[in-house]
Amino acid sequence: MENTLENINFFHKIKKILFPFYKSKDIQKLFDILEKNKGKNNQVAMFVGGCVRKFLTNENIDDIDIASIFTPEQIKEKFLDSNFKVVETGVEHGSVVVIINSKKFEITTLREDVKTDGRHADVLFTNDWQQDSKRRDFTINAIYMDRRGKIYDPQNGSYDLKKNKVKFIGNAASRIEEDYLRIIRFIRFCIHYGCILSDPLTIEAIKLNLNGIKNLSQERILSELYKMFKLKNISNISKNKDLKNIFLVAFPEFKYLDRLENFTHLEIKNILPQTPEVIFSILLVDEKDNFEYFCHKYKVSNKLKKELSFFASNYTKIRNEKNYLKKDLKKNIYNLGKINIKKLIGFLYCVEKNFSIISLKKVIIEIDKIEIPKFPYTGQFIINKGLEDGKKIGFALKVLEKEWLGSNFNLKEKDAILIINKVKKLNVLNI
Repeated sequence: MENTLENINFFHKIKKILFPFYKSKDIQKLFDILEKNKGKNNQVAMFVGGCVRKFLTNENIDDIDIASIFTPEQIKEKFLDSNFKVVETGVEHGSVVVIINSKKFEITTLREDVKTDGRHADVLFTNDWQQDSKRRDFTINAIYMDRRGKIYDPQNGSYDLKKNKVKFIGNAASRIEEDYLRIIRFIRFCIHYGCILSDPLTIEAIKLNLNGIKNLSQERILSELYKMFKLKNISNISKNKDLKNIFLVAFPEFKYLDRLENFTHLEIKNILPQTPEVIFSILLVDEKDNFEYFCHKYKVSNKLKKELSFFASNYTKIRNEKNYLKKDLKKNIYNLGKINIKKLIGFLYCVEKNFSIISLKKVIIEIDKIEIPKFPYTGQFIINKGLEDGKKIGFALKVLEKEWLGSNFNLKEKDAILIINKVKKLNVLNI
């Protein structure tokens, strides 16, 4: 495993040197358009934020943000009659998105915040790169890079990045009061870069401003949580006591952070794949209504609600039905499928202290051995036996399947015919 990771890292380093993202044809075209008629030694656009940070740390680059001295109107004008499509996403904040070959690039005008209320900011456009860097959140997000890979780093973010330090630009309290979401972003970046110790003054500034999170929209908070729960080292949140305490005060519903340790210990692949929905489930689901309160409070998506309900309802069954993973295992695999049953087993390992890795492996081996037969009775079989009413056919299929499962997948044809004959005599209104 270690050799594989070393090979992957080596490959990424070679790829970064030989084929850096900024040399792609589409990006070169984009900068050609932006730099048309530019003055000598006049820097009109540079990469900034996550793409630069990830490039420097050999991470996969998914979003590309570009800072520019041009206003949104000037950017739109520059891309007229080009192969790029321009989408107005946040013109009032100085941002537009340009698209080519399904690739999106967000271009934002250099700016400074002139007024903030902890949620929104009034901005003033500028052509001063130093001024633009001062209004960003963390030093590691204020590293700029030109189209040739040359770094401009006015806040010394590269140094902090090498040290795995997440540091607010300027005064931490001031940065937080500009946008309280930065508290959650601080936690996310600390998890990502494995910050075990945090600056005491920063932690104090966060504690004094925690109530500000209540003023944020549920949508913005959930978006940050989804990004956080995608992190492969999400368990790092428990390794930093300051982060853990702040997180629990901000989100008291996530009362089961300690379960994440077991999640990272799963030794069998593809049992419980990490998705944000799975992490939400591990942190929220219990035998009470904890997850339902969270869903109501944050108005979560149907997808997340469905995943939480799946784990919650089946967790209750496992706790209440002693044969769920024993005599009834084959039936439950038939109802839910092997993938979902394995997910439940992985979830059980994370949440139950007496469910050991040995127990986990035993059940997984048992699941892999089981072959589920195909339900032998069809609608055509029922019609051939003289039952033609559509509603009755559907009802008969449900009864037959239930009896088939109850007989350990061994319902004789003569018994199936008896059931069909009983359904024939039923009043449709009573079905």
